[in-house]
Amino acid sequence: MRTLDKRIAPNVKLAASLVARAPTLTLAYDARCRSRFAATLDSGEELAVVLPRGTVLADGDVLVADDGALVRVVAAAEAVMRVRAPDALTFTRAAYHLGNRHTPVEIGLDTLKLEYDPVLADMLTRLGAHVERVEAPFQPEAGAYGGGHRHGHDASFAEDYALAQQVYGEHHGHAHGHDHDDHGHGHDHAHAHAHGAHTHQHGHDHAHHGATHEHGHTHSHDHEHSHGAASHAHSHEHRHDHEHRHGDDCKHCHDHGHD
Repeated sequence: MRTLDKRIAPNVKLAASLVARAPTLTLAYDARCRSRFAATLDSGEELAVVLPRGTVLADGDVLVADDGALVRVVAAAEAVMRVRAPDALTFTRAAYHLGNRHTPVEIGLDTLKLEYDPVLADMLTRLGAHVERVEAPFQPEAGAYGGGHRHGHDASFAEDYALAQQVYGEHHGHAHGHDHDDHGHGHDHAHAHAHGAHTHQHGHDHAHHGATHEHGHTHSHDHEHSHGAASHAHSHEHRHDHEHRHGDDCKHCHDHGHD
């Protein structure tokens, strides 16, 4: 049994005559989302498909067998809903509600196409869209942040969400998480400043390797100036509290107070 284990990248140009002569493999969308399965060419030959995980095949993709032969993928006709709308607003609302449910949708110039679902058909009808059940190839949009995913189930949603967060972080600041051999850092800084009586408070909380270090600093400055009698009053208060707590495997504790 031959094995199809490679997909030629879409940007690689092949001779049209070579692709036209290649045997075809007709697959519904559900099968095109799988990376490992047994298949039967339209010629009747049985073979195995073993592709990298996460691969989603599209109509016209060219696969390479382990003997170097080419096979062309054809999107099979299947039961889908073709959605049309009387105006742009209804069309947009229909697309929004489908996207909100993470439903795979093929978007055309004035139509939406999705796998047949009576519940979604009822929802779209209530929105004012016209829903028609037809047999046609289904090629939904690929994921905006990388690959295409079969359905909006928890696993694929979590993956898409993580990719979206990564893209967001690249454009809007950075959130850093480090995991180095059970080495954890937690920092919590609180600063309060009150002017007039000049009171400064600083709180620091650091966690390292199961140890907790807390530092509290209080600075109080009172300044009173009275000119005429030329009296000056200054009050300064400084307090530093340091408390170190270590994990169960560390048997010492430090508490330092300075006034």
